[in-house]
Amino acid sequence: MAAPYRRLLLLRRIPTPQLHTAAASHCLVPTALVKPSSGPSAAERVETPLSTLWPGSAGDGNFKHSWHSKLGSSVGPVLIGQAAFLLGLSNSYASAQEDSVSPAAPSDQAEANATGLQRIEDGSVVSNEHTAKWRVFTDNARDFFQKKQLAEAENLFQAALLEAKEGFGLRDPHVASALNNLAEFCRLKKEYEKAELLYLEAIEILEESFGSDDIRVATALHSLGMCYHLHHKFAQAQTCYERALKIEGRVMGVGNPEYASTLYLLAKVLSIQGERRAAESLAEESIRILEEAGLGESPTCIQRMKYLSTELIKSKQFAEAEIWQRKMLHTLELSKGWDSLHTTHTAEDLSLTLQALGKFKESEELLERSLAAKKKILPEGHFLVAGTLVHLARLTLLKFACDVKNSNNDVATYYIARAQQHCNDSIRITEGILNPSSTDQNKFNSTSATDREKIAATVILLQTLDVIGLTDITAKHVQAPWEQDYTSTEGALHKCISLYREPDTRRLVTKVVKQNFLRCLRALLEMVEDHFLTQQTMELQELLSEARQIIEELGGESINNQ
Repeated sequence: MAAPYRRLLLLRRIPTPQLHTAAASHCLVPTALVKPSSGPSAAERVETPLSTLWPGSAGDGNFKHSWHSKLGSSVGPVLIGQAAFLLGLSNSYASAQEDSVSPAAPSDQAEANATGLQRIEDGSVVSNEHTAKWRVFTDNARDFFQKKQLAEAENLFQAALLEAKEGFGLRDPHVASALNNLAEFCRLKKEYEKAELLYLEAIEILEESFGSDDIRVATALHSLGMCYHLHHKFAQAQTCYERALKIEGRVMGVGNPEYASTLYLLAKVLSIQGERRAAESLAEESIRILEEAGLGESPTCIQRMKYLSTELIKSKQFAEAEIWQRKMLHTLELSKGWDSLHTTHTAEDLSLTLQALGKFKESEELLERSLAAKKKILPEGHFLVAGTLVHLARLTLLKFACDVKNSNNDVATYYIARAQQHCNDSIRITEGILNPSSTDQNKFNSTSATDREKIAATVILLQTLDVIGLTDITAKHVQAPWEQDYTSTEGALHKCISLYREPDTRRLVTKVVKQNFLRCLRALLEMVEDHFLTQQTMELQELLSEARQIIEELGGESINNQ
């Protein structure tokens, strides 16, 4: 690990005073109304591998899970004052995450806050026409924001900034608060350059007012780092997070969960920049801080464990990833039980890691248990059930392939039939979602299926067709020449082409769908050309030609051109 990050971790051993902070809220509320929250920030969501979690949402009590990695409601800081509000980001695909720091109002401000006036640093109270308008405009901007009337909200945040400058003075901390609110709003609209300038001006005012080592400066730096992070300016984000960490560590203490949040964000930008070892160490340290603070079972801590295990898998450290995934699963089993999609998704993550380690039996047990739980939790014919069936089909073939020398024809027939059954069930579910019939009205795959659910079903269907081809190849290696049959692969190729040609499919071809179309078509093409060359009919030749044409349309290269 690089020396600067070793020093960050060594700070952990230095006892420092603790400064209690108010937890951030996910909506626009006055500082005085912010309450500590035991749940995770929506911004703690991380991208979940498609192999485990599919597009769309599924109910889990009050839990709604979306597979798309969105920043979703990232919370901005409350810098100062009654009218300094929290702005949430939504619908952003960036991977930045945030646990906001919102310093609690000092006790000597309580009376002023109660009367709607703002006590500033010299102890006096400022109240005039402009400060009154500042408060009203900020309140109204919040209301418009909550109603998603963004144009009106933006105008009022801008007006609030002007009134703050008139009422408090150009370099007053209240102006920094107004700048921050507008910056957060610009970040919501992905106007990152504009937001950056507003944050920088707010930080400059705060440094002039309180000094460069004040916690309010750290909070603003944290937000600026988020803005850079979202804008993919990772080096600048790293600098902001590092500066914020130094202040937070000294003021709040390196055992504070807010310090751990910034540490975690720093880990993410380091990973993106290729410093994976340092990132893994910092992410692990952020988890340890939460555990020592009694938050080891919190959704925030679970989310960070998931991120760390994903990073370990990327660097092929499967044994280390297994440890963290087992820890996550154990915690979720105790806190949520198996009647939770959180638990089933974590179990499937662990199952895939166990496959990489050759632990097929336990992997299969986890998938079977996850499948049973999903069938209990979800409506009949849900795409998440189809996704688990694909995993089981692929694992069945993998188990057989690893023990093919010790298997006889009866065993081979059993494995192949089992894989085919899983594939058939998956196809039945996904095609039911994509092409619902009048008999499906009481099932999940009725006409209520959304585009995101159809995208999920399309991806799962394509992966299932790929596995069907693998099933034929597996059978070819154990069957006599006169028993071999490629019709399943031909049928899978025909389904893949027909699906692509469907008019409704064109609007569903997202980046992920495109990748899966290319992967499926290339795999099936290669299987036919490598294993069934002598059995090709005129009809199959036409299918192969059409498959190559689709690959070119999607921007890929066909097998013959590679």
